Parts: sequence; structure tokens; C-alpha cells
Amino acid sequence: MPLRFVFAVHNHQPVGNFEHVFEEAYRTGYLPFLDLIERYPDIGISLHTSGPLLEWLVEKKPDYIERVKGLVQRGQIEILGGGFYEPILPMIPSHDRIGQIRTYSAYLQELFGQPIRGMWIAERVWEPGLVRDLADAGIEFTVLDDYHFRQAGFDDEKLFGYFLSEDEGRLLRIFPGSEPMRYYIPFRNVEEGMAYFGEVAAKHPDAVVVFADDGEKFGSWPETYKHCYEDGWLPRFFDALMQARDWIQTTSFSKVIDETLPAGKAFLPDCSYREMTEWAMPAARLLAYNHLIASIEHDPRGNEIRRFLRGGFWRNFRVKYPEVDEMYARMLSVSRRCLEAENRHPEVVYSYARQELYRAQCNCAWWHGTFGGLYLPHLRNAVYQHLIAAESALLTDTERGPDYTHAATADFNLDARHEIRLENNRFCAFVDPHHGGSIYELDLRTIQHNLLATLSRRHEAYHEVILNRAELGRQQSIQGEVRFKQEGLDKALVYDAYLRKSLIDHFYDASVSLEDLTRCQERECGDFVTGEYEHRITRSKKQTLLTLTRSGRVDGQSIGVEKTLQVAPHSDVIEIRYVLTELPSEPKFVFAVEFNFAGMAAGADDRYFYTKDQPRAGQLQTQLALSDADLIGLVDEWLGLEVSLKLSKPGGFWTMPIQTVSQSEGGFELVHQCTAVLPYWHIEPDASGRWEVGITWKLDVSRAEQRKASSPKSELAKSR
Repeated sequence: MPLRFVFAVHNHQPVGNFEHVFEEAYRTGYLPFLDLIERYPDIGISLHTSGPLLEWLVEKKPDYIERVKGLVQRGQIEILGGGFYEPILPMIPSHDRIGQIRTYSAYLQELFGQPIRGMWIAERVWEPGLVRDLADAGIEFTVLDDYHFRQAGFDDEKLFGYFLSEDEGRLLRIFPGSEPMRYYIPFRNVEEGMAYFGEVAAKHPDAVVVFADDGEKFGSWPETYKHCYEDGWLPRFFDALMQARDWIQTTSFSKVIDETLPAGKAFLPDCSYREMTEWAMPAARLLAYNHLIASIEHDPRGNEIRRFLRGGFWRNFRVKYPEVDEMYARMLSVSRRCLEAENRHPEVVYSYARQELYRAQCNCAWWHGTFGGLYLPHLRNAVYQHLIAAESALLTDTERGPDYTHAATADFNLDARHEIRLENNRFCAFVDPHHGGSIYELDLRTIQHNLLATLSRRHEAYHEVILNRAELGRQQSIQGEVRFKQEGLDKALVYDAYLRKSLIDHFYDASVSLEDLTRCQERECGDFVTGEYEHRITRSKKQTLLTLTRSGRVDGQSIGVEKTLQVAPHSDVIEIRYVLTELPSEPKFVFAVEFNFAGMAAGADDRYFYTKDQPRAGQLQTQLALSDADLIGLVDEWLGLEVSLKLSKPGGFWTMPIQTVSQSEGGFELVHQCTAVLPYWHIEPDASGRWEVGITWKLDVSRAEQRKASSPKSELAKSR
């Protein structure tokens, strides 16, 4: 019997990615691959296209869809399903998993006319409880990596078939994808890959070999278009398969299941592909792990030792990056609210809200590895955009009304303590009294934008590459093909000691400068940044007040801080008042309040600062040190957003960009994450040691509203 070869391709672009990225991936990857596969009608493939990409193709490239339909009809392409918007399945509630899978299977069957039997697991992130949900969603099989099986104790020599897994009586067939094939295709000589097939066939009659990997490696990744098409690697590989038809049969997962018996049962642990488990580790542990791997590279026992090494657990991305945990908690609350609405009003169709929720669950912004992921602001912004849209579609008539204000306490971020949700019908702020009384999320409902979708700067294991390069020099670098999109990135490696949110209270040494702040070299004299605040809520028909108080210490002296947030109905303003007490007669410190603004892009002329005297004071990455000032504003004309801070007492303003150094497909780069604005004062207390100031924080979306009013009614304006 010939060796069976399953060639599975996974094509994906995330929700929120730029239009030009979709177009470039289509031009260099998806289209030339389709052009080539049409020339080889005897080579079958299994194709998974993620929902975000497929929706784009249906709208923008209908001819591509028709051509794929033709290949499906002639039996050359097997269509794989999955979660509609490519979620990490263990990251979302069970009812959302089943809903995403069923909805996408129905969509695919209607589009291509083929029943969906199997599915792609996003990032191959696996947990044992998925067996039950996948089976309940109508899925017969999936494909993971041989690494998953090795982590369960399986021998490599046994992994040339498929296995049955079971949970509570539900059965699922799981194929192990070959890690060697992931590296042979398309990065090694064709002859080496064919030799590997020969070795497997000689040892394992009736073997099944599975290649299952990203379709973007066939043209869209850097330099792969030239390699695969201009230099001809991919047609040479297909030619080699055709010449070996007497002993290699290209087939599909479904045919293998229909024609062969399972190799046995398998119960797999929580796992992903090997690299992902490494990226999930804390930076220090990952560095130690990398050094250990390097130390056994030339050890004759190296491969055997590596079999027993294990990386991290995917869910701990929520620990490694608190910003992921924030998105998760927010997503979970919207999911629960959607389910409650559906159960409470089964006669109402909440399809729009649920689709927006599903879009927000797209995985790419929820983790970080070799490429940008979480570090890409437009992907984080997209998560919150769709969460806010989903929740807005579920608002009650009371919550929409012009007189609505509300404050509620609950464990909104799942840390076993209560936070405060402060809102009107224009915006919604989440305040954490246990971490400096800061605002950690601020949703602007009109433009569906979280102004605090920030990302703090933290140490990453790959920063060692940048530091090594700086130390050794460009010509002596030991890092090989590593690319740097900017010079001087080692100078930009600074790390934040806290999360970059808003309403963060600082007491700095009196000599502090903007340069100190940009280099994270300031001396913090107080214990208020992450300190515990008490809170109380006061409500009336005209406003809702949240008062936060803390008695802390500044350079060993007790000082009291009270800050009050006032929200009025149908207002774009948060009125903030600070009262400092127990101050020394001659304070030797500077008091500053930190605000961070995310999603307002840098490096563009239509995104800029303004002051009372300067209508344009620089783009939003500009460092400003203003004195004797009482007003600063930020404008993002593209978003239609203007944010301003008006002080009741003149002080100064420091502004600076918060930029991370991270990896992308093109190399190491500097990424603008948010803009920090810090009003500050050299305070002069009264005779009782008291000092106070007011800050009017205006969130003006009138530009966006005017633009919306002059255009056809948007789909995003629908309620349900």
C-alpha cells in the first residue's frame, strides 16, 4: 500500500489587520498557490481558511472563491472548519467554542457545498476537555502536532496514523502533524523531503504522513515568494510527488479515516506546538531554557534529552502579560451578558452582538511569540472595538437614555477583589482601587474605542539578541540573519515598573526631568502608584461621584490623597479633583498625575498635540516639557477623537511616547504603544498642609459623530 501523504494548508489573517496586509498576502501567497495547485489536479490538499480571511475573500476576491469551489467539486480540496474567527479555544467559554465551530461549519458548507467533518485548531492550543466540545459541535477529526503526542509519552515511530480520543463518551480522531515536514517544506531541498518519505515508507507500511502548517510560508513570509515560485521550490516538490505516485498517495484526512483504522487511543495533555510552549514561559525562564538547549546542541544525547523538556502552559500568557488578562476578563463579561440576554429573551435574535463577540475572540492579539501579536496596537484595538460593539448592541433602553449614569462594584478583572465600573451612555470607565486607584479601561462607545488598550514595556527573552548585537557590533554579530528595522534599538530597551494606565499618582524627587521619565530613571518618592485606595460611591440624579482615598507615605512622611471622579449624564467629560493633605510646609517633591492614551497613532500629521498657544504642538510621539500651562490636547482626526486636560491651577506638562522593542516578520522594530501625558505641579500647600487642583478630562468624539451623521447608517450603529 502506498504511503499516504496529507498536505494541509492553514491560511489566516486576523481581525483588525490592515487592508494592505490582506492584499499583499493574497498577491504573494494565496493566489499563486491556487494558480499552482490547479496545474496539479492529482495532488489533493486539505484547506483551512480562517473566517476573517474568508469573509474578506468573499467580498474582495469572489473569483478566488469560485475557483476554490471548482477544486472542491472535483474532489481535489477538502475544506476544514474551525472556530469562525480563529479563537484560542481554551480561552473562550464552552458555549462560545461550540457556537463558533457550528456557525463556521454551516457557513462553509453553504459556501462550498461540502459537509465539514474536520477542523483546524488555532495555534494548535489543546486541552483535554476540547474533545467533548468538538464532538458536540459535530467535528469528527482534527490535527495537532507530533509534539503533543510526544508530551503524552508516545514514541515518534508510532506517529504515522491517527488516534482516537474520548471524553464522556464522545469520540474525536486526532492526526499528528509531522514536525520534520514543517521544516522540510519549503525550507530544505526537495530531495531531502523525498528521502524522509522514503525512510518512513521503508519502516512503516501503510504509514500516514501529515504536513499541516501556515499557507503564508508559501509566498507571504519574507523571501518565500522568490523561493517558492520564482526559484521553483513548490513546483519541484509537486513534480517529485507526481513522479512518486507509485509509492506516495496524496490524500485527505477524511479519506484516511474512511479507508483505515485508528492506530490506537491517545489522551493528550495541555499543549501547543513546541515554539508556542516556549513563548508562554516567563522571559527569565525562557532565557534559561534557551541556554540549556544551546548547551546540549552537540551532545549525542541532545535529541533524547529534549524529548523530556517541556515549555510553559498557554493560559499563562495571561500571567506573563496582564493586558491579555484584562482582555480576557472583559471578553468573558460580554460573553456572559450575551448569553443572559439570549436566555432572557429567546424570541430576540442577537446575531449581531454574538458575531461581534466572536470577532473579538480572534486569537492573534492574545499572545506574543516570534511575531507581533499582542504587541501590535491595531490588533488590540480591534479586540476592544468588537467587544464594545457587542456590549453596545446589548444595552438596555435605560442604559441608552440621555439621563443614564451608573457606578457598580464587582470583580471585573477576576483578581478576587472588587473594581468599579463608572459609566454614562457615552463612555464606560473601569477603576481599580487596589492598584493606585487607576483607570485601566476607558471605552468610548460612539467610536468603539478603548482609550486605555495600552501595553507596558517589559523584558523579553529576545532582547538578548539586540544587546548582543550592540555589544559585538554589526560585523561581529553572532545572530546570523536577524534583521533590525531601526538602528539604536538597544538604547530603547527600557522597562516599566507598573502598568501604563491613567490617573496614576506620582510623587517625584524635585529634580526630576523629562529625560529621567523617558529612560525610566526617575525617583519615585511615594507609595501611591500601585497602592491600595479606599473608595465610596455617591449618586444623585445629576451626577455620579467616585471618591478614592489613600493615606500613604512620601519619603517616609505620611500624606493623604483624595481624588474624586464626577460623571454627569450624556457628558463627554470626567471631572477630576485632587485634595492632598498633611503636606509639609515646603514640599521637596513634584506631584504628577499620569494619563496614557492608546490607539491614537504616532507619526502622522493628522494626529497631533495642541496647547493654548500652539494649535499644533507636534505629532503624538513628540516629547514636550511645558511649564506654566493649564491646557493640553491630543487630536486624532482619523479616529475623530479629541482628548484634552484642563487644569484649574497652572502647572507643567510632560509628554512622551511609550514604545516597545519587539519582533515582527520584517525584523526587530520600535512600536508606538501609547502616548503618556503627565500634568505636574510644584505644590504650595496652605497653612493647614492642604492643596487641591481640578482636572477637566474631555473626551470629544464630535468629529466622528459628524462624519457618521453625514454617511449612510453604519452596520455598527445597529443595536440588535
